[in-house]
Amino acid sequence: MIVFLIKAAQLILAFAILVFVHELGHYFFARLFRVRVDKFYLFFDWGGAIFRYKPKRSETEFGIGWLPLGGYCKINGMIDESMDTEYLQQEPKPYEFRSRPAWQRLLIMLGGVLFNFLLALVIYSGIVLQWGSMRMPSERISSGMAFSSVAQEAGFQNNDIILTVDGRPADALASGFMRSVIQARQVEVLRQGRREIVHVPHDMMKRVLKANSGFMSIQVPFVIDSVMPQGTAYANQLKAGDSITAVNGKLMPDASDVIGAIRSHAGDSIALSVARAGEELTITLPVDTGGLIGVSLRPLDAIYTIDHIRYSLFEAIPAGIAQGMGTMRSYVSDMKYVFTKEGAGQIGGFGTLGSLFPASWNWPQFWAMTALLSIMLAVMNILPIPALDGGHILFLLIEIITRRKVGQEVLIRAQLIGMAILILLVLYANGNDLLRAFR
Repeated sequence: MIVFLIKAAQLILAFAILVFVHELGHYFFARLFRVRVDKFYLFFDWGGAIFRYKPKRSETEFGIGWLPLGGYCKINGMIDESMDTEYLQQEPKPYEFRSRPAWQRLLIMLGGVLFNFLLALVIYSGIVLQWGSMRMPSERISSGMAFSSVAQEAGFQNNDIILTVDGRPADALASGFMRSVIQARQVEVLRQGRREIVHVPHDMMKRVLKANSGFMSIQVPFVIDSVMPQGTAYANQLKAGDSITAVNGKLMPDASDVIGAIRSHAGDSIALSVARAGEELTITLPVDTGGLIGVSLRPLDAIYTIDHIRYSLFEAIPAGIAQGMGTMRSYVSDMKYVFTKEGAGQIGGFGTLGSLFPASWNWPQFWAMTALLSIMLAVMNILPIPALDGGHILFLLIEIITRRKVGQEVLIRAQLIGMAILILLVLYANGNDLLRAFR
């Protein structure tokens, strides 16, 4: 329950930041061109608001709604999700959205997307400035990678050490590392002391999405960092620095496999193969009823050499921009899979988004996920679907090209159709989450 609350709190906070910045983009350009904004709300206020305030000499009411599913910036003289069309019966006022030139209306509609993208660049720059970055060439992973069955069918083998991806060295800690391997033409690996080339199938991504079983993970050996005096490991002479290599005679190069094997023998005894100072020992010990033996593990950077890179302010800005641009390119590239059968099945709603956040509050991970979601929100909003910013932008581009405004009746009908599409997409995405929960 605590983990759920932590993830939910992170999702709501990130969502609040993204919605506020998005609507601020619309508000900024609207006020820049002297268009009146009637309301600016964080979260929806259907049926009432938690807070509302209208400054003196201001036409705008600012507030916070009770439903954290979005927000809105109600621009005077614009057809939006409120479907307020009374103004259509009157002559256009100078301060209305519909009275402004097409290029100004275009910038107002682009404002949310632009601000979300700029927010992502600022966050990425802030992350590398505050915490730096970590890099680890994949060839340093001496225990190799663990591969899913779909990856093994393509030619990879467990314990393979990835040397290069399409002829280039790979950073195992880069956010796009797995994607680069899946989308590569060929991957060079070190397998049992020999260099091998794995030719990756061109439809590898579709296979991974269809299998829904992941692709690969870094194998980290089970190396004991400390032994708790009250645990069974202490009573049976396990020591800090010991490496558990097998359980009941079965080799296990990855700590997650060892942990799973120990938990599966809760309340029973197990035989551990232990590497200690060049010697191989076998230690049999009981596992408590909670599936624990009373040890803590060494962190990743205590096992593999990781390069910690620090940045000055003037170095962090271009580094953050490069990371943001790379993330956007990857996300846009992956959008094509959404329109496939395999990709559509992976679409998720709020449950999926919440699961992306860490189980404990971690500021670097929180901000990195917020930056990613900001880019996702920008890209999704630019799609030419009526009711989204992209739909309004599409009609404005038609107007600019043809030099003729799209009829108000057409805009109203398009808005209704777009809202129906969005509702169906939200139901579909969250329905997928429910189906996964009961599988």
